[in-house]
Amino acid sequence: MKKPQALWTVAPNEMELRDVDLPGAPPDGAARVRALYSGVSRGTERLVMGGHVPEAEWQRMRAPFQEGDFPFPVKYGYSLVGEVVAGSPALGGRRVFALAPHQSLIDLPEAALRPIPDEVPSTRAMLAANVETALNALWDGAAGPGDRIAVVGAGLVGGLVAALASRLPGAEVTLVDPDPKAAELALHLQCRWTRPDDPPTDCDLVFHASGRGEGLSTAIACAGFEATVVEMSWYGATPVTVPLGGRFHAGRIRLVSSQVGSVSTARRPRWDYARRLGKALDLLRDPLFDIFVGTGVPFEESATRLPALLETGGGAGPYLCY
Repeated sequence: MKKPQALWTVAPNEMELRDVDLPGAPPDGAARVRALYSGVSRGTERLVMGGHVPEAEWQRMRAPFQEGDFPFPVKYGYSLVGEVVAGSPALGGRRVFALAPHQSLIDLPEAALRPIPDEVPSTRAMLAANVETALNALWDGAAGPGDRIAVVGAGLVGGLVAALASRLPGAEVTLVDPDPKAAELALHLQCRWTRPDDPPTDCDLVFHASGRGEGLSTAIACAGFEATVVEMSWYGATPVTVPLGGRFHAGRIRLVSSQVGSVSTARRPRWDYARRLGKALDLLRDPLFDIFVGTGVPFEESATRLPALLETGGGAGPYLCY
């Protein structure tokens, strides 16, 4: 029988598959999960692969059940969909989602597993962690019905923010991205699209998710008087220069950081991580989200193919098929 394997990043832009030793049965309170798919976060995993996680963030940026330490070697990943093959009868045979690394067979605490609703296909369920990020951002920005909202950056996270924002009653949502393919996404999401050189103005709320400093400058240009710009991009060790004079200062624009590692302050008294993840999976019942499922890569080819795939292109990231 083939040994289970895990994907490790071992040097800048270099990955390898390593064998995993598992005990004969999962430990007490744990379940053994056979991976079906795992999503790859293009932005975050590109920075991890390149060794661009700042030393000051090494502990904070650890993924659940990560092995190894930054910068290398590390076993990373946080979007695993699998089937429980051993554990408690309540979970036996069920499809589950877990914030866990890319690994073909893995033992995880049962408390870390979230059953996937029957109506949600396994490939769509991979988006749960990213939908959590988008949901948290909408909470951080206090998005509401009727708001004029701009989303700068039509990658996976920006697209998901636009998808959720477009469902707010009466909201006017514009997706801002230079790639003409974003027009097709906007049409699917029933929102507007425009290029960064012709951005919407006087917006009540702006989300920035392009991962580029010029994108944040565009986001500030979209904001109206005393509006909020929610910064969702993570730049790793890369410094960013943005214009904070002029429009930003005189317009009393509020710049807010949104990061999924903490539940939004406004929801924290009533929401924990489990409730938020459960809601993300519940939202994924909608077939609308199928457009965000990227290109499948066989797990056995991941070490050779992922570096190039992460370095090029935007939009939905690749995912691994086990």
